[in-house]
Amino acid sequence: MTAVDAPAGSPDAGVPWHYGDPFAEQRFAARSVVVVDRSNREVIAIPGEDRLTWLHSLTSQHVLDLRDGETTELLVLDVQGRVEHHAVLTDFEGTAWLDVEPGTGKALLAYLESMKFWSKVEPRDATSEIAVLSLVGPAAPSLVTFGGLVRPMPWGADLLVPRASKDAEFTRLVEAGARPAGTLAFEALRVELLRPRLGVDTDDRTIPHEVRWIGTAVHLNKGCYRGQETVSKVENVGRPPRRMLLLHLDGSLDALPETGDPVLMDGKVVGRVGSAVRHHELGPVALALIKRSVPLDAQLVAGSAEGTRRRLHRPRLRPPDNAALGREAVRNLGR
Repeated sequence: MTAVDAPAGSPDAGVPWHYGDPFAEQRFAARSVVVVDRSNREVIAIPGEDRLTWLHSLTSQHVLDLRDGETTELLVLDVQGRVEHHAVLTDFEGTAWLDVEPGTGKALLAYLESMKFWSKVEPRDATSEIAVLSLVGPAAPSLVTFGGLVRPMPWGADLLVPRASKDAEFTRLVEAGARPAGTLAFEALRVELLRPRLGVDTDDRTIPHEVRWIGTAVHLNKGCYRGQETVSKVENVGRPPRRMLLLHLDGSLDALPETGDPVLMDGKVVGRVGSAVRHHELGPVALALIKRSVPLDAQLVAGSAEGTRRRLHRPRLRPPDNAALGREAVRNLGR
């Protein structure tokens, strides 16, 4: 199979977009397992004896009791509680490994460096050292024989492999039975599971409650951290002004709305489009941040002024049972 790279300007530029048939790749993931090259993600390594207590004080997650090999997600918030950074954290053999969205590692590393003070930590950019490969689908556990850093994820498992041997590991997984899949397939399955992506499904006003990061990336019973006041107030005495919903799109037009396009109701902007994808079963769908006051059965319009198109808005508040591609894999990997 020949890889087709993601186009310039895509958040996944630099890695395969698909291998000729994105729908077939999705269907194979639904019943078996695919391997996705996500080596465009950036990696920060934090060795040092204070690494977990230090991250605990800076981020939204409770990580004091994180054991070797365990994985969690965390956020860095601003003083108003708006999301600045999202990272996946795994502590492994004396080092905390954070992988983050492409293009965000430098800013996060600069923030971490500014907060070192007297803590015994040495954060560094490890993107040139480590690459991320993702196994997606119910058969993922059968292929997790890699002896390094393996972490269960909602879609199956991520492998953090030496970047120098990334291609060889990818080939090994294909030879073991995984089908190569690109980010088009991965993104469709991520959207199906209502998993937000920083900078795509979020904007500069997003707070954690709006995009389902409470419980996964935010711990509600931990000590102080920047932005905690907003999280606490929304949790205890209020509701977020927006919510992330799954929009089922009118499939009569070829083009999908683009990230950042407005969502309108009766001619008024009531939200923004995040990830818009073509799913092998659901058809064209999108994640969108919508004002909480919008009725759940509203007819909405999503798209730019040049190419506005009518969409049917049917929010999914949780993934359907047949969409939880990684649940069984996560349970098996955790045994």
